Amino acid sequence: MTQSKVRTGKAFINMKANQDSYTKKEVDILIAKAVETAVDEARKIDEASMAKHNRDATVISMILGFTALALFVDGLLRILGIIPPFMDLDVDIIDQIVDRVEVDVIDKLKLVPNPFR
Repeated sequence: MTQSKVRTGKAFINMKANQDSYTKKEVDILIAKAVETAVDEARKIDEASMAKHNRDATVISMILGFTALALFVDGLLRILGIIPPFMDLDVDIIDQIVDRVEVDVIDKLKLVPNPFR
């Protein structure tokens, strides 16, 4: 019987070639099966991690989007004067617009001749 030496760490263990060993063909088959199994497991892990990432990213995007929309609506309503000023920062522009329009319209109406006079 032939003997082969297999190195494990620093020690050598003697093994008989016909016991507890595989032929080259059997080793190739085992490696092919191990590679298939490893690739399938890697795909499953990758799909699971991508699904978790997509779910987490969607939740974060929804939170950020809702926050941005809420702040936009808050600012718009403050500018329109529907919500009172915050910390004495008055950004209401409606009164200023109304004053300018009234002055412009009155000035323009003064320039138009009245045909009924």
